[in-house]
Amino acid sequence: MFRVSLYILAALLLVTTTGCVEVETKKKSVTQMPDVDFELTSDQTHNRWSSAIEPVLTVPSGSVIKVGTEEASDQQLDVNSTLEDLANLSFDPIHPLTGPVYVENAEPGDVLKVTLHKIEMGDWGWTAIVPGFGFLADEFTEPYLKTFELGKDKNTAKFSENIEIPLKPFPGVMGVAPDTEEMLSTIPPRENGGNMDDPNITEGSVVYFPVLVEGALFSIGDTHAAQGHGEVCGTAIEAPMNIIYEVEVIKGGRTITEPQYETKDYYAVTAFATTIDEAAKKATRYMIDFLEEEKGMNRQDAYALCSLAGDLKIAEVVDVPHMLVSMHIPKNIFK
Repeated sequence: MFRVSLYILAALLLVTTTGCVEVETKKKSVTQMPDVDFELTSDQTHNRWSSAIEPVLTVPSGSVIKVGTEEASDQQLDVNSTLEDLANLSFDPIHPLTGPVYVENAEPGDVLKVTLHKIEMGDWGWTAIVPGFGFLADEFTEPYLKTFELGKDKNTAKFSENIEIPLKPFPGVMGVAPDTEEMLSTIPPRENGGNMDDPNITEGSVVYFPVLVEGALFSIGDTHAAQGHGEVCGTAIEAPMNIIYEVEVIKGGRTITEPQYETKDYYAVTAFATTIDEAAKKATRYMIDFLEEEKGMNRQDAYALCSLAGDLKIAEVVDVPHMLVSMHIPKNIFK
């Protein structure tokens, strides 16, 4: 009887101890919001990619920055806009990007790590079919506009009486300056990032950019409240937002050719090209490179693993002929 009691007491202690460990683990897993070091407003913007654009802010590596962003039209539209307003839409101001931010000691060949700590939606958004723009532009030639009432506490957007769209806010455009003084359009994705329109890069994601010019010159904008993979009609739910992000310069690590990113669940590479086929091939090669360099795999094993566990995803096809494809590899397969 005494021996049985000892066993019971030991079992209770084990359960109690295990419970304490689990509670402590859960406490440690909660991510605290870092203090904001700098702020930029939604009127501190530009809408071209170029190394010649002067930075609006200079920060040390490790800085946390809060920025306001405008929706893609740069206030040409609002929640009460009509098809007449859409007909007068100019593409010249499209994609106002908050920045550029000069990060001290960032040099070509480094990697800029950007952590998206917080993304907070504004009060409204819009989506449109603009004649001449979109994946099926030759088939949909009539203008179309729908606006939405949003807000930082909303989880869905009302598309119609019987359709609610889950909200998953993210920046459609972000990147570093390219190594050119030419004023490049923000419409296509490029090696510097740009108009990636990848709906997986949401709050909590960590994005890596190849530094192409001194200071990196990071900018962010074109925020979307919701978007499907592909953004086929040409627009997401375009909405103004506030974003808190952190920048960190990585020196002496693995070099990358195009942006890559990770979440708590997977690592991802991105690749742009003028066809889906070529973008998908580039993404596959980038993931093989990652598995070789970071996981110590030989190239054949890495290629096979991409086939067994890698997920190719079309991020966007709207910027014809420019396409962006990503490949995800789950983290939980690595023990």
